[in-house]
Amino acid sequence: VIFLHGLGDTGHSWADALSSIRLPYVKYICPHAPRIPVTLNMKMVMPSWFDLMGLTPDAPEDEAGIKKAAENIKAIIEHEMKNGIPPNRIILGGFSQGGALSLYTALTCQHQLAGIVALSCWLPLHKAFPQAANNGVNKDIAILQCHGELDPMIPVRFGALTAEKLKSVVTPTKVQFKTFPGVMHSSCPQEMMAVKEFIEKLLPRI
Repeated sequence: VIFLHGLGDTGHSWADALSSIRLPYVKYICPHAPRIPVTLNMKMVMPSWFDLMGLTPDAPEDEAGIKKAAENIKAIIEHEMKNGIPPNRIILGGFSQGGALSLYTALTCQHQLAGIVALSCWLPLHKAFPQAANNGVNKDIAILQCHGELDPMIPVRFGALTAEKLKSVVTPTKVQFKTFPGVMHSSCPQEMMAVKEFIEKLLPRI
């Protein structure tokens, strides 16, 4: 499981969060984003996978930065494959900006992956899909998308639009969209349990 943190965070907080649901036979990798100036936050320098200009479906996007970040995550996938882990045993996931990058990376990846965990996020460069989805290598990938119903940063409506868009990219029955009442831009224990079940189902012990 490769899991990408959100804007301004580090891999440590998700390494902690995932430790509560970890399966003993699964390796978890929580990389750190580079520190870059972020337009949305008045060019303050902070950990960010790519630049963010806005958080609405029609905000301008850092296309070059998103593609470069996806290549860096694909390099992590390739590294694990060299170490003997087949791609169909790799789940890519993330929260917020990290979830956005995990969706974009997995859908444009030339290897067939096991699944995507997309928490409180959106699909970057969504207008480029379904064409951008690399000959549909991951047409049948399982996607678990979760969203807090009271998210003030990335409204749940944006999550729902993303889920609909994803159904045009992958097999629609493979997309699960779960919302959590009372939850803001964060995770909750019920969501973590859903993530655990999803991982257990896709990565059974061999």
